[in-house]
Amino acid sequence: MVSLTGFDADAPAAAAGGARRRPVVALVLTGGGARSAYQIGVLRALAQMLPRARNPFQIIVGTSAGAVAASVLAAQAHVWRQGVAGLERVWANFRTEQVFYVDGPHMVRGGLHWTLALLSGGLVLSPPKSVLDTSPLRELLGREVDISGIRRSIERGHLRACALCATSYATGESVAFFDAASQVGEWSRVQHVGRRSELTIDHIMASVAIPLLFAPMKLGSEFFGDGSMRQLNPLSPPIHLGADRLLIIGVSSEQGSGTDSSRPATMPTPGEVFGFMLDTLFTDQLYGDLEHIERINQLVRAAPQTRAVRPIETFMMAPSIDPSDIAARHVADMPRGLRALLRVLGGRPEVSGHQLTSYLTFEAPYTRALIELGYEDAMQLREQLTAFVSGEPAAAAAAAQSG
Repeated sequence: MVSLTGFDADAPAAAAGGARRRPVVALVLTGGGARSAYQIGVLRALAQMLPRARNPFQIIVGTSAGAVAASVLAAQAHVWRQGVAGLERVWANFRTEQVFYVDGPHMVRGGLHWTLALLSGGLVLSPPKSVLDTSPLRELLGREVDISGIRRSIERGHLRACALCATSYATGESVAFFDAASQVGEWSRVQHVGRRSELTIDHIMASVAIPLLFAPMKLGSEFFGDGSMRQLNPLSPPIHLGADRLLIIGVSSEQGSGTDSSRPATMPTPGEVFGFMLDTLFTDQLYGDLEHIERINQLVRAAPQTRAVRPIETFMMAPSIDPSDIAARHVADMPRGLRALLRVLGGRPEVSGHQLTSYLTFEAPYTRALIELGYEDAMQLREQLTAFVSGEPAAAAAAAQSG
């Protein structure tokens, strides 16, 4: 867990006068494939900590797998604990086949398609759109996510804004598609923009479209992929939407990267390379942005007379145990087809330390273990989290943390 306070150079200055207003708290759910089950555990703990509170998050932002949970919570902002319970029900009973096809016929058919496309140079068959077919995920979202509820939550004042982040293959920009109260405007910065949109299942599918693995999604005239790809400033969207305080729930442990440094150096397999790529997608930009905020924080402390920025307080939750270590205990629970795919890619334990496995194993024993880890980590920080999410002054939240 990392907790710090920062400032945003693009944000409007604080209102004059000494009166303190309740901070606008945003929930930021990062990407992470199956690892996102950890986020559900943290949310479950928060729902238990705040049993009678209204929705504590006026702004909810999700990227990749985090976009799924963000959509559910935003649509059910008026009964947010019910939304958390629904998410836990789905994640605690997950099967990989609910996300992508892993049965023998689909895997064989996909392999033959790739083989014929490569051997013929694309003349007999064009290459498949992706390695995996995510039609089951779309069906699941259609059953479990009342996407139209996001607009109702905003209209009824239960929510200020919701954003789902994706990456445009046409422009290379990180795009935050958002629905929000009327006073919230669009924005445009270098390589990242905010577009007001009527959010749909297509926006979720675009945000979760991991390159190569999942097919891109067409929105309007552009194709979009996973929101983490060009998200150089993942904390920018909630700040532009008006947040003063960010609770960020990540999926990668700070203590390890899922690899074994004691293993003799060998040529990395495609599975190992892909595992590192996913770590880069879902983690590196986030911690870089946190460091950037802290540097700005230090500059503002050195010049307290500055009025051009406002403070942005952040609280980062991350697994206390690396999910790769947990995935190693659940290899036997993986479907046969997924195990075969990982063997082909070189995603074996002695090669990649289950790094890739930890992102792709959507199986209940593994996701339940991550939910429990998230719950336990959050309960260890009960006082700090409660103070931060409840909008208590920063000094009080800091005192709770130091205690």
